[in-house]
Amino acid sequence: MLLSYGSAAYAAEGSIDHVENRNGKLQILYSVPGASTAPDLSSLSVSLGDTKVDAKATLASQAQHGVRRTAVLAIDVSESMRANGKFTEAKAAAQTFLDSAPADLYIGIVTFAGKVTVAQAPTLDRAASKAVVDGLRLSRGTFLYDGLAQAVATSGRSGQRSVIVLSDGRDTSTTPMQSVTSRIKKDDVKVDVVALAQSARDEQLLRPLADAGKGSMISAADPKGLSRLFADEARSLANQIQITATPPKTLTSNEATLSVSVDADGASYTDAAFVTIVRPQREAPKPTALRPAKSSFQFGPNVMLGGLVGLGIGFAILLGVALGGVSKEKESLEDRIAAYTGKVQPKRSAPPAPQGVAAQAVGVAAKALSSQRGLEEKLHAKLEAGGLTLRPPEWLLIHAGIVIGAGTLSLLLTGNVLFTALAVVAGAFVPWFYLGIRQSRRLKAFNSQLAGTLQLMAGSLQAGLSLTQGMDTIVREGAEPVAGEFRRALVEARLGVPIEDALEGLAARMQSDDFKWTVMAIRIQREVGGNLSELLLNVAGTLRERDYLRRQVKSLSAEGRFSAYILLALPPGILLYEFTTNRTYLDPLISTPIGFLMLGAMAGLMAIGGFMMKKMIKLEV
Repeated sequence: MLLSYGSAAYAAEGSIDHVENRNGKLQILYSVPGASTAPDLSSLSVSLGDTKVDAKATLASQAQHGVRRTAVLAIDVSESMRANGKFTEAKAAAQTFLDSAPADLYIGIVTFAGKVTVAQAPTLDRAASKAVVDGLRLSRGTFLYDGLAQAVATSGRSGQRSVIVLSDGRDTSTTPMQSVTSRIKKDDVKVDVVALAQSARDEQLLRPLADAGKGSMISAADPKGLSRLFADEARSLANQIQITATPPKTLTSNEATLSVSVDADGASYTDAAFVTIVRPQREAPKPTALRPAKSSFQFGPNVMLGGLVGLGIGFAILLGVALGGVSKEKESLEDRIAAYTGKVQPKRSAPPAPQGVAAQAVGVAAKALSSQRGLEEKLHAKLEAGGLTLRPPEWLLIHAGIVIGAGTLSLLLTGNVLFTALAVVAGAFVPWFYLGIRQSRRLKAFNSQLAGTLQLMAGSLQAGLSLTQGMDTIVREGAEPVAGEFRRALVEARLGVPIEDALEGLAARMQSDDFKWTVMAIRIQREVGGNLSELLLNVAGTLRERDYLRRQVKSLSAEGRFSAYILLALPPGILLYEFTTNRTYLDPLISTPIGFLMLGAMAGLMAIGGFMMKKMIKLEV
C-alpha cells in the first residue's frame, strides 16, 4: 500500500494496484511495498483461478506501452500548518517526492485552505512542479473535503490514479463527508491520508477518506518524518512493475481470481484480486460487394432553393463586412491611452498579418467595426460588464455564425420558410439575451458583495492602511467580480489615473448606482476631509438595508412575474406542441399569407403585452 513502512509482517504482501484490459490481454501494475530493490522478474508467477498463464513483466517506468500512472498531492495550506514547522517540512517532503519519483509518473498538485486551487495539473515537468511547491503560501480556512474532491477529479479518468493528502486540521466547509467518499468510490481512486500531529479523534474523522480510497491512514506526529515517508513512496513507485498476461483460451468464464507472485529482497510478494476479462470481439466478415445505402432523408426543391438563398445571404453578409472594412483611420493618442484605461477597445495601426482562416475573419470584422466606433464602444462595454474576454470582432463573428447556422439548420430539418425565419430571429436575439443575463448576474453579484467589500475597506483604513492599500486588500481577499474590477482600478491608479476617477470608471463599467453614490461620497470626503472609515461603514449599512428591501420586494412580486412568464410561454408552447403532434392542423397558419399575417400580429401583441407586464411588475428600490 502507498506510504507504508516495510515491516516483517508486511514484507511478503504485494499489491495489485491496477488492472486493465487491452487487446484481449491483462495489463497489471504490481508493487512490492517495503522492498529496497527492484523485484526479480524471472521469478514472476501469474494465475487466473487454478490456471497458470503466460506473463511478461518489466519495470513500469521502462514499459514501451506503459499504463499511465498519475499521483496528485493534495496539500493543506491553512494557517495552522505554520506551527512546529509543519508547512516547511511538508514542502520539503513534496520536493523529495518530486526528486525521487519515476520520470513517467504524472504528478499534479492541489492546494486547499479557504478555497481550493489546482496549483499544477498532472504533468511530467518536474521543474514546473517544484516551482509550484516553492511558491505555496498559507491562508485561512480548511476546505479539506472540497480539496480532496478536486484532487480526485484532477487525477483524470484512465490508468492508475492515486491521491496523497497532507493535512493537520479537520474540515471547516459545509460539504458533507459522504459526498466525497461516494465520489472516491465511484471514480476508483486510491487515497492515502497523512495526518500531521492530529488528535485521535481527528484521525478517526480522516480514516473514512482513506478507507473509501482503499489506501492507508498514517499519523505523522513528527513533521520531520515526512521526507522519509515520501521517499519510501517514490521508491515503491520506482520498483513497480507492469505485467502483461494472456488469458488462456480454455478459460470459459469472464471473471476469475488473479494471483501474482514475485520475489524481491529474498521474500516472495504475493497478492490476489477478482478481475473481469474482456475478450476481443471478432471482426465481422467483409461484404463481397459494397452497395450504396439508400438514404431515407431527401431534400425537396423548396429546401434546396432555401439552402441556396441562405448561402447567398451569408455570402452577402461576408461581402458587406469585407467592403465595410476598407476605410482606414489613423490611430489617435486617445486610442493608444485607451489600452490602459479600458474605456474603448483600441485599434492597431499596423496589425500583424493574420494566420489562418479564423484570424483573417477576425481581422475583417475588426476593419468593419473600425468605421462604427459607437457600436464598437457599446459592444466592448457590454462584453466587459458581462465578464467575457472576447473582443468585439470575435463576438461579431460568433454572432453572425449563430444566425446563419440557426437558419440553415432549421431549413434542413423543417423545410419551412416560416420556421427558418423564426430561427434566424432567435439566432439574432438569443446571444444578446445571453449577454444581458451574464451582465445582470454579474451586476447582482457585484452589488451583493459591495456591502462586505466596503466593510473590509473600512477595516483596512481603521488598521492604518491607505485607500490604495485597502483596495489591494480587497483584490487579495475578495471574490469575483469585485476582486477583478478593483484589480483593474488599482492598475489604473498606479498608471497615474486619480483614484476617484478609477473608481468612477469601475462604477460605469458595472453600471452600479450603489457604487456610484459610494464613489461620490469618497470624492467629497477626500476634498473636505473627515473619517473615511466611518463613512464607508455607514454606506455599507445603508446598502445592506436597501438589499434587504430589494429582496423583500422581489419576493412580494414573484407571483406577478411568474404569471407573466406563463402567459408569454403558452402561445409558442402550444404552437410547438401542435407542430410536433398534428402538423396538418397548423398548415393554414404556417403556409398561407393570411396565416403569416396572423402570426405576425400575434408576435406584435405578445411583445406589447410582455412590455406592459414587465413595467407593471418592475419596482425600483
